[in-house]
Amino acid sequence: MATSNKAAELKAKKSMSSSVGAPSQRSQSTRKGKRAWRKNIDIDEVEAGLEELRTEERVTGSTLQKKTNDELFVIDVKGDDQVRKSLPKFSTSLLSSAKILAQRSAVPALQSRTTSSSLKRKTLTHEEKDRLLRMGKRVRKGPFNAVIDPTEVGAGSAMLEMSEAVKSSGQYDMWNRNGSEEITPEWETISSKPKKVKAPTLPNPRSFIEVSAVPSPHEGTSYNPPVSAHQDLLRTAHEIEERRVKEAEEMAKTKEKMEKARRVAVAEDVLGFAPGMTVQEVEGDDTIVDGTEEVMPTKKIPERKTKQERRKAEKLRAEKRALAEKLANKRLLASVNAAKSLRKAVGKTSAARERLRSEQQEKVMQEKLKKGLAGQRLGKHLVPEGNVDVQLGDDLSESLRALKPEGNLFKDRFLSMQHRALVEPRVPVIPRRGNKLKEYEKHAWKRFDREQ
Repeated sequence: MATSNKAAELKAKKSMSSSVGAPSQRSQSTRKGKRAWRKNIDIDEVEAGLEELRTEERVTGSTLQKKTNDELFVIDVKGDDQVRKSLPKFSTSLLSSAKILAQRSAVPALQSRTTSSSLKRKTLTHEEKDRLLRMGKRVRKGPFNAVIDPTEVGAGSAMLEMSEAVKSSGQYDMWNRNGSEEITPEWETISSKPKKVKAPTLPNPRSFIEVSAVPSPHEGTSYNPPVSAHQDLLRTAHEIEERRVKEAEEMAKTKEKMEKARRVAVAEDVLGFAPGMTVQEVEGDDTIVDGTEEVMPTKKIPERKTKQERRKAEKLRAEKRALAEKLANKRLLASVNAAKSLRKAVGKTSAARERLRSEQQEKVMQEKLKKGLAGQRLGKHLVPEGNVDVQLGDDLSESLRALKPEGNLFKDRFLSMQHRALVEPRVPVIPRRGNKLKEYEKHAWKRFDREQ
């Protein structure tokens, strides 16, 4: 029984193979001689370690022991924004067959022969070629295929190179005050690309308007209104119409003044001088009234001062001037020490005043916008206020049967949208006809009077 177990173990040891694929022989038929011992040494751990190093070299190009810490580790301080985009999706590249084919060694392949890319020939310049010929004392040919004598000065084996002065010739500008730096013209520094202008962030007036889409009408617009409400509405319509008439009169006066100025300019061009410069001749003398000659008041001429008085006045003026200068210098010296504090105080007060003014303006504008944009300028044009629909006392109908419809719903809706800043104000554009209509009078109608 023991012999059979030993045979089974021996058979299992003989069939055992290495992890790397090479056959291994663990069982020994004999232990005679050193060759048998050397042949059956167990080196599986060494082979596994070497195989790991080869795998690392194939994947990374070299072993991990030879790489620095910067190549192996990265400190991530920002994070990856593309994690969601890089999540695995179905792709043919994620198949096992594609992964096996994509595994390529990082070690460059061996080349059996030299190629044009592996050999990079260095092109020699004419000067380098001459220098090498001089060093090798080879025959050199000059112009017209003539052999240059190596015993000449500068033509032998001596390595004569160009001096720094010759190499840098033509680069120094003696008129440049800044030294060797070249002055770049201003037009080269200006970029041709236009700068992007940021759009200002302004509040939308629509957010402050509290006008309803369909405002409630005035009480005086009813078909049977109260007397006080009707009179109030009539008064409002009268004020609006009076203001329009006044504006029209002012516009007419302005146009008349402009026309008058244009006529005066034309008259100046014709006459050569302004029309108002003509002087009428006085026929009679207006100085004599009722036989008595009118006496014109004479202006008192001041007496001439003496030299002593002039010197005294000049001395007094000089003393006043000196006192004023002294006072001004004193104030200036006192303000120099407090200049910084004064500047800060003035800056704070001006900033506070400007902030208060802007807040007040914004508050007033918001209060105006609450009632809508009626009568305010938005862009090029004014937002129209709209007409007041009111009937006179004689036109009022006391019953719904006799009521006549007035106004235009479309116009009212459009004005409401303009007041709520939904539609910009526009001026109605009347289309012009390209061809004028020609009227012809028929021959029969020409003799209408005669036939009668």
